[in-house]
Amino acid sequence: MPATGARRLPALQGRLVATLFFEPSTRTRSSFELAAKRLSADVSSFSPSSSSLSKGESLLDTARTYVAMGADMLVVRHRCTGVPRQLAEALERTGERTVILNAGDGLHSHPSQGLLDLYTLAYHFDASNPRPEALRGRRIVIVGDILHSRVARSNLWALTACGAEVVLCGPPTLLPDAFADFLAEPPPGQVSDPVDKRGSLTICRDLDAALKGADAVMTLRLQKERMRQHLLSGLDRYHRDYGLSHERLARCGASIPVLHPGPVNRGVEMSGALLDDLNANLVESQVSNGIPIRMALLYLMAAAESSVDSPALG
Repeated sequence: MPATGARRLPALQGRLVATLFFEPSTRTRSSFELAAKRLSADVSSFSPSSSSLSKGESLLDTARTYVAMGADMLVVRHRCTGVPRQLAEALERTGERTVILNAGDGLHSHPSQGLLDLYTLAYHFDASNPRPEALRGRRIVIVGDILHSRVARSNLWALTACGAEVVLCGPPTLLPDAFADFLAEPPPGQVSDPVDKRGSLTICRDLDAALKGADAVMTLRLQKERMRQHLLSGLDRYHRDYGLSHERLARCGASIPVLHPGPVNRGVEMSGALLDDLNANLVESQVSNGIPIRMALLYLMAAAESSVDSPALG
């Protein structure tokens, strides 16, 4: 599913997609905007620092302004959990049919990242037929700042729905024991779990032990902007205990792909040498796959709301 050199498709011609990002973003924002443009949509990019938010305008009124200007879809990222859903419900109450896409909300979820990570792994395991079945029974390690990661939560739901065996690894301050019961609650927005039989979820504090027999490992950024003090004894100690490197993977006998949703703190979550080794990691593949995955999301959301053209997206 190449992301570069793709021709434009007319599927969303005449539609307006507005990206409302209230948190910094490079990959998610840019790939949503590129995805919309490749589907021939018009794109409006919102910047909080130069908007009327600084004059006291509410988030809802900001969204309504874009709706009044004809936005068909709002792609929303916010530091507070539940904001995309709250906006969708508020607009629905006033009869608006604008589609809201969640581009990451607080510690809650990051749906499109979870989908592109699924695709990246499925393609790695079976490039000729990258389907969810390729993940069944696979041991996938997620290591790092689980507590503050919406990516971890979305991947937990997505991977276990495909039958993967997920192993969470990290210090107790960033991976509380309560995460062992994460799957006991229904997924976001669901009254009950729609998946009859999920894969497994376990916690392992020792990264070397977690990597034994693993099929892939995803390391997560330390989200220092969300942390209280004293969650870590130091970055050097963290890298020693939970950082990835060629040496650690070799020591564990783990010739496995390494993923990271980005941005990466070099020398913390993984060594610079491992990050630069494109034969050892799938980081750039994750970025590239984000565009076609988000093209599919935009197209499907628009198609669900009204009639759109149906060109082949492959």
